[in-house]
Amino acid sequence: MIKPYIAYIFMFEKEHGIIVACDVDDIEKLRELVEKTYSIEGIVGYKIGANLALQYGLKNIMDEVDFQLPVIYDHQKAGTDIPYIAEKFAKSCKISGVDGVIIFPQAGPVSEEAFIDAIFSNELIPMVGGEMTHPSYLAEDGGFLKDDAPSIIYEIACKKGVEYFIVPGNKEEAIKKYHILLTSLINEPKYCMPGIGRQGGEIRKTFAILRGYPSYAIVGSSIYKSEDIEKRAREFAMEAMEFE
Repeated sequence: MIKPYIAYIFMFEKEHGIIVACDVDDIEKLRELVEKTYSIEGIVGYKIGANLALQYGLKNIMDEVDFQLPVIYDHQKAGTDIPYIAEKFAKSCKISGVDGVIIFPQAGPVSEEAFIDAIFSNELIPMVGGEMTHPSYLAEDGGFLKDDAPSIIYEIACKKGVEYFIVPGNKEEAIKKYHILLTSLINEPKYCMPGIGRQGGEIRKTFAILRGYPSYAIVGSSIYKSEDIEKRAREFAMEAMEFE
């Protein structure tokens, strides 16, 4: 096993907070979003998606915007390629200057292990997702993936030294299930949850399920599409900080 990059345990200064998903249309809106939110207590980081990266280049975004806080890259969905691509992908992320990388390794265990190893070896933080927030994802709901696939993905990630996990913030029963699994495998899993806000997830409910463990809500359009970005971000942050 590749030895985990020791600095990753200090990715966020707080054990609870908001990661702002920056799925805005252009770099000027991104700069505005960051400027209005980075100084708010409880805002702990930013997530950049593939659409902005494709339009402007991930490295250029990192060079042009002063984020002040850790940045996670979400390739939507990385980790689904052949193992050979893993090192190239991770190296590109490292060159760009991001701190963490989200992967949803649906291509099988060999690819999952290769991507985790490559991310660690490039001194980045792997953040592994298994179940997504939308309906019809697992076979039991009419989706393509086996019902136990996310659990297997999380188990492999734990064995590889991963501590950050993406779980669906709008599926409370799924959170409970994966929390039981992950706490049986490692001492302190750290949870990052999309699906909060417009997709129906609630911070107080999800954080209460995970009480005592580092928990971060990934919130996008509920913040950047609001009439008052700063006010809305502060409201979400205050909810998260109740659990500090």
